[in-house]
Amino acid sequence: MTKFIVVTGGVISGLGKGVLTASIGKILAPSYKCAAVKCDGYLNVDPGTMNPIEHGEVYVLDDGTECDMDFGHYYRFMGFSAKKSSNLTMGKIFQAILDKERKGEFLGKTVQYVPHVTDEIKQRFYKIAKDEAADVLLIEIGGTVGDLENGLYLEAVRELAWEQGRDNVMFVHLSYVPIPTGVHEQKSKPTQLSMKLLNEIGIWPDAIVCRCSEYLTEKVKNKIALFCNVDEGSVFTGVDVSSVYLIPGELEKQGFIKTLEKKLHLKINPAGLEKWNSLARKMAELKCDGKGKTISIGICGKYTALGDSYASVVEALYHCSANLDVNVCVKMIDTEEIEKGKKVSDAVKGLDGVIVPGGFGTRGWEGKIKVIEYARKKEIPFLGICLGLQAAVCEFARNECGLLDANSTEMNPDANAKLITLMDEQRNVVDKGGTMRLGSYEANLAKGSIVAGLYKADNAFERHRHRYEVNPNYHAVLLEKGLVLSGMSPNKTLVEFIELPKNKHPYFVATQAHPELKSKLEAPAPTFYGLVKAAKEKAFGKK
Repeated sequence: MTKFIVVTGGVISGLGKGVLTASIGKILAPSYKCAAVKCDGYLNVDPGTMNPIEHGEVYVLDDGTECDMDFGHYYRFMGFSAKKSSNLTMGKIFQAILDKERKGEFLGKTVQYVPHVTDEIKQRFYKIAKDEAADVLLIEIGGTVGDLENGLYLEAVRELAWEQGRDNVMFVHLSYVPIPTGVHEQKSKPTQLSMKLLNEIGIWPDAIVCRCSEYLTEKVKNKIALFCNVDEGSVFTGVDVSSVYLIPGELEKQGFIKTLEKKLHLKINPAGLEKWNSLARKMAELKCDGKGKTISIGICGKYTALGDSYASVVEALYHCSANLDVNVCVKMIDTEEIEKGKKVSDAVKGLDGVIVPGGFGTRGWEGKIKVIEYARKKEIPFLGICLGLQAAVCEFARNECGLLDANSTEMNPDANAKLITLMDEQRNVVDKGGTMRLGSYEANLAKGSIVAGLYKADNAFERHRHRYEVNPNYHAVLLEKGLVLSGMSPNKTLVEFIELPKNKHPYFVATQAHPELKSKLEAPAPTFYGLVKAAKEKAFGKK
């Protein structure tokens, strides 16, 4: 029988419910098969049409689903490769209800929020648990308790606990304990009030995790336990840490495993966390290392106002940090500023490596091309991702192939040299959501190429999210001038990887895919590993 763990959040948003959910999954994963579902209250069917500055990174699954960035945490921590069904939005739920109503599936009944919407939500939980054959299903409720938009999810999980029995459903509430400036005292009142809201809904959490800049005092833990009706041993500190990868170990250290075992009648093997905790500690130590083991990598894009816009890119770099024994300092470079006149040399000054990530639209495009030209000519290790590959191809065509107006038709439909063009299957697409080339695709890697060496294979399977491709009419001229098309689609029409030979550049690699989406602490994305290794050698020399 599947056990259910429901994670809710209180007081303020952004406390890290996704990381907490993933951390609990990490603790359980060595002993039980875990699956996860994210419940978002917004009316968008999925986040694919949202600006990354507003909502953060769009995470893409193997099946092509565009979903919330918390699914990246689920994959990186607990190894759960989710499917479309695990990404619930209120837009998706309402759409399903209205479709059923139009088809007459409610048999003439008045369709209401309760029970029809809540039943739809619960049935999706049960189906995910069955389809994934999950021993434990983790359910993350997006937003903050008290928000109007997540109320139906909360009612659904209250009913879930009633139907499944309280021995099979555990509620974990993530709250906030501030220490106001000038007071120097941990304040439990916000947690008490958010718990009161949950209790009024009919939910009584079994454990409370309190975000705080320092460990909770015994006095505050006792107070929270007393006023929130939980065991004192089930109040934990979600202490601020230098790396989120330390959180599973922090929970383990504070006795969270015992609470899980007691509540859900489970037996958990803590030895499964040993390798993870070792790498996480190494990463944390490197961040605090004052001995010069630091390199700087610039992420050169246009969504730099919000760090979460490139969340998986940043995490992939941190994975390399732990495995290559070097601290990676990430710097955000706004390429629009370069377009407005900022010198490239000033923008990338002090960088040991450069990434041009994915994106859409003309803003910052020419700035990206200038950064790539500078990195190529100055032999700065470079990695291009999706749009970054397209910009690298245009830069090479302009400066090495003599095609001075080489461009993407996304940026300039009237360019004479259309190096990047809309894919054939995208030409008649009208809807913007979920219509790109999405999901996992195979690439055949050229023997002896850099990427073949990094993947240690003749092919690679990475996730994609794009509408444009390198124009096949220009493959020959690119090859003639020295660009290596090191990865191709099985039908040999789509360029998946490009590179420059090692005798021409220490590391110049780009991919149409998004390898950052499959990077893990224990297994960094190969192309990122190659970049960080080359940047480390640039900074400290080869050993």
